[in-house]
Amino acid sequence: MTDELQPYLTPTWFVDSDAPAIVSVARDAAGTSGDDVERACRLFYAVRDGIRYDAYNIVVTRESLRATHVLASGSSWCVPKSVLLAALCRASGIACRLCYANVCNHMATRKLLEFLGTNVFYYHGYNEIFLRGRWVKATVSFNRTLCEKAGLAPLDFDGVHDSIYHPFDLEGNRYMEYLHDYGAFADVPYDDLVRTFAEVYPTLRSGERTLSGDFEAELAAEAGASAPKAAS
Repeated sequence: MTDELQPYLTPTWFVDSDAPAIVSVARDAAGTSGDDVERACRLFYAVRDGIRYDAYNIVVTRESLRATHVLASGSSWCVPKSVLLAALCRASGIACRLCYANVCNHMATRKLLEFLGTNVFYYHGYNEIFLRGRWVKATVSFNRTLCEKAGLAPLDFDGVHDSIYHPFDLEGNRYMEYLHDYGAFADVPYDDLVRTFAEVYPTLRSGERTLSGDFEAELAAEAGASAPKAAS
């Protein structure tokens, strides 16, 4: 099994887990106590809440997807956040791989949906972490504050159960549907991702911020406007 795990423990260009900044943060965030499950959970929350989710900043240059760049940025979207989690896990000696799926997102701002021209998010990034002899899914996309403002249950991670998007929000409205899974990778399938984005998101230009504005605040405002009003 060691040989099979090696690609998911090894640094790559995107998952630069040997970079000093990554090694330092991994050491501080994972801590020294507990087993791999406890340490992986600490890393999960460090990325989920330490890197703010921003769907208005979908930049797909090679540098923008690199773990060290994501760490320095403080905010990003699902693909780079999953790359950072993989790097921190690998720097901690925990095997972690990159996974991708197409999802139908029923909760996004009108501005984002109009810009992309679809509510299908291609190459949504998440992770699988090898813990206690098996792969466990982990999704670090949405930080807790975003979920609280938008009426979503935050995705928690205990290292035992898969952490993937909920199908419904807290009001019972349709939220997220998984449409297609691309499988697991040791590194970002960059060429395929960029090729797909060029085909399905013609307005998205590599190297440019997608939209101006505060995604978290605007999502919260739209979620509040559509929520049922309490009886007086």
